[in-house]
Amino acid sequence: MRTVKDGSSEAAPAGPGARAIRRTRTRRVTVLLFSIAVLLVACVASLAIGSRPVPPDIVWQALTGGQVPAGDAAAVVDLRLPRTVVGLLVGAALGGSGAIIQAVTRNPLADPGILGVSAGAGFFVAIGIAVFGVTAPAGYLWFALAGAAVATVGVFAIGSFGKGSARPEQLLLAGVALSAVLAGIISTIRLSDPRRFNALQVWEAGTLRNADWDALGPAIPILIIGAIIAVIVGAPLNTLALGDDRASALGSSVGRTRAAAIIAITLLAGGATAIAGPIAFVGLMIPHVARWAMGPDYRWIVIMSLVLAPVLLLGSDVIARVVAWPGEVPVGIVTAFVGAPVLIALVRRGKLRQL
Repeated sequence: MRTVKDGSSEAAPAGPGARAIRRTRTRRVTVLLFSIAVLLVACVASLAIGSRPVPPDIVWQALTGGQVPAGDAAAVVDLRLPRTVVGLLVGAALGGSGAIIQAVTRNPLADPGILGVSAGAGFFVAIGIAVFGVTAPAGYLWFALAGAAVATVGVFAIGSFGKGSARPEQLLLAGVALSAVLAGIISTIRLSDPRRFNALQVWEAGTLRNADWDALGPAIPILIIGAIIAVIVGAPLNTLALGDDRASALGSSVGRTRAAAIIAITLLAGGATAIAGPIAFVGLMIPHVARWAMGPDYRWIVIMSLVLAPVLLLGSDVIARVVAWPGEVPVGIVTAFVGAPVLIALVRRGKLRQL
């Protein structure tokens, strides 16, 4: 504060650094609000577009209990509403878990699929079907969570074997190896009884088609808790990105941060895989877009990933409905088709951006 001639006080002018911080914060908030608006548009498109197109005003009337044709009401409320909610939650879970995995491993190519998390969840679901006779998607949840937890801990344990902490390339190789082994075992189990495992084959492709409230109900609290932990752990991840030694020197608990990150990854990736099956590339692409939009601060990267990933997944699901009309293709195929060129571009870059 400084005193002017009339005796009143006014705030001292802020320095260039403070103005730059305010501009950055304003830009980030603006981009986040714009992304939320795009997400709302994606939700409307998910409710309106399909084999039976429904105008947005009819969609609103159907959601609010207005008088609409029975076919439109059934299409919007009974079929597309749970599918849209599942797309929102699964997309956010995949985006958040991908951001956390890339931060913890300091590897820009890491995602739940590449690190074996999705394969672990799928393996345990196959065991649930083969041994315990689980047939409903609602029953996949706990098996998928257990598999995701075992795979995540296993990859970090294998990658940390030997002296020192886990290096990014060790974690990546451990995840790829574990995914290959588990994929082979799953194929063997499925081929042993193709008719019995027909549902598993559809689930493995990644789809929102079988979304229902029964499967979604138990998963909602798990995904919400995982998202909260992911947002909270964002600040410590900024310190962890400097390396374990520097993070410890700055007073950050490396072990506690990694433990919280593993819990968030397990809840988010495991819950998403349980509901919709393994959906590739969402957790890989979106954190890069979020980092480009928000900068290197993981507090913003995680939040932005939670918002942008559902946009990608819902948009891919809309494409999956209409590209093979009157049928549809699994949404996992569409995300893979979109994500493969992105992965190739990342690999071909002269120098991958360090996290």
